[in-house]
Amino acid sequence: MGKLVLVYSLAVLGLAVTCNAATYMVGDNSGWDLSTDIDTWAQDKTFSVGDLLMFQYSSSHSVEEVKKEDFDSCNTTNVLRTFTNGNTSVSLTNPGTRYFVCGNKLHCLGGLKLRVNVESNQADPPTAAPEAHPVGGGATSQAPSKSVNPASVIPTSAGSVYGGRDSAAMAFLGFMAISFWVVQV
Repeated sequence: MGKLVLVYSLAVLGLAVTCNAATYMVGDNSGWDLSTDIDTWAQDKTFSVGDLLMFQYSSSHSVEEVKKEDFDSCNTTNVLRTFTNGNTSVSLTNPGTRYFVCGNKLHCLGGLKLRVNVESNQADPPTAAPEAHPVGGGATSQAPSKSVNPASVIPTSAGSVYGGRDSAAMAFLGFMAISFWVVQV
């Protein structure tokens, strides 16, 4: 019985650790394409270890992971990895900067390239204190456009997010229900 509880506990812990990951559809509905402003798409996103990038593209494109100097010059002859199947998923497994370009150099020069700064997710950042807003006095105050509570912020890409803290809670509840059932049997 003790071994069974240990196995369930480890399973739930594993789910809780991985449930904060987000899946990003690169370029949203337009995908990995010249018509997509990839820089603008990536600008407001925070990528973390465990997140997944999904590239969808036509046969006239590819996705190549390159080093910084090859990214800057759109050098497509010295690649780290090449993907050509039209539907590519890339796991962000380590903190640091990753670089992706289209294998067609002209497309890369046209802006079809992506720089991703991957942050470590070892600990949640501290919650920021609320800002003071003037009362009266002619100045208008506006509420912040983003939540400053990291527990409520889940990065999205047109709603394409899988996981999150709610999934960890559901996994825990499922674990409790299974544990109760096992004890009863």
